[in-house]
Amino acid sequence: MPFVMEESPNKIQTGSKILDTMLDGGYEKDIITTIYGPAGSGKTVLCLLCSTGIARTGKKVVYVDSEGGFSLERLNQIALHTSQDCKKILDNIVFLKPTSFAEQKKSFEKLKDIVNDKIGLIIIDTIAMLYRLELGKGEDVQEVNRELAMQISYLTEIARKKGIPVLITNQVYTDFDDKEKVNIVGGDILKYGSKCLIELQITPNGNRRCILKKHRSLEAEREILFKIVEGGIIGTKEGIGFKLF
Repeated sequence: MPFVMEESPNKIQTGSKILDTMLDGGYEKDIITTIYGPAGSGKTVLCLLCSTGIARTGKKVVYVDSEGGFSLERLNQIALHTSQDCKKILDNIVFLKPTSFAEQKKSFEKLKDIVNDKIGLIIIDTIAMLYRLELGKGEDVQEVNRELAMQISYLTEIARKKGIPVLITNQVYTDFDDKEKVNIVGGDILKYGSKCLIELQITPNGNRRCILKKHRSLEAEREILFKIVEGGIIGTKEGIGFKLF
């Protein structure tokens, strides 16, 4: 049976039953949700799962691909697994591909003016790539951070005023003094701008741990374990790391 995306007054389903369970129904519509973790942890897969489900309803998805990570082959695998037509899904996805931090800002400014009720989801995959490149040029850190804060404010305004969920992926780095500590790129700008924070980890046996770090109405540290497969993700035998009432 294909996974069916159903309308909810204030949430959209994630495209995964196990993730929907952790989030009590899915991603909230009027906020920014940031999914962060190391390379290969499944960030883009979660974006594709949600994009596929939203596009299947006939709503448009705006997919901002800042690092060329979108894979048509991977989307096709997920679509075929859920008995969906990849071409119809692609027809409902609008791609923006900024190649500089300035272009990324212009993309978000443009979104403020063009978003309407036909758009069901905005994805930024990833917010960090062009930001880090800008810092690597030796630009003033405070100025670059101000620009990032402005970009996040554009996305926040869209989410709140239009009720369109914004899903952001972000990279991480380890603390020089504390190797066990994981930091998200952009630091407090992303933490404060995102009302929902989800951390992905790669476990020693190759599975993925998904931890809810921040949410407006759910307790933090809920977690699930999943495995990435051709059709998306599946839960593992370890199950769900929180009580269901």
